[in-house]
Amino acid sequence: MEKKTAIAALAALAQESRLDVYRLLVAAGPVGMPAGQVASELGVASNTLSFHFDRLRHAGLVSVRREGRSLIYAARFDTMNALVGYLTENCCGGMPDLCSTPPRIPRSAKAPVSGKSKAHV
Repeated sequence: MEKKTAIAALAALAQESRLDVYRLLVAAGPVGMPAGQVASELGVASNTLSFHFDRLRHAGLVSVRREGRSLIYAARFDTMNALVGYLTENCCGGMPDLCSTPPRIPRSAKAPVSGKSKAHV
């Protein structure tokens, strides 16, 4: 991935609504999701959502296809993976085996750091 392409992708994601849209499309997988369903799930007006889809599409992060009267948007995993690769290609001085990622803990499973309440700290 070229630097200009990475900057365009990061700029497109650097807005709260677009990041929400993109994450929802990633969760939907390669089959994608109709624009109306995205609008409904995120509570975003259709005209506003259209603007956000355009920004994501121009950055190469989403694709769109027509199915009947519906526009189906899907995350472009190839672009996402290329962006992650670009951001991490020099990880740990060229020794990516040293750059381990700790396992993700679901937000609902995260517990307080200590058993003490704030009053005792």
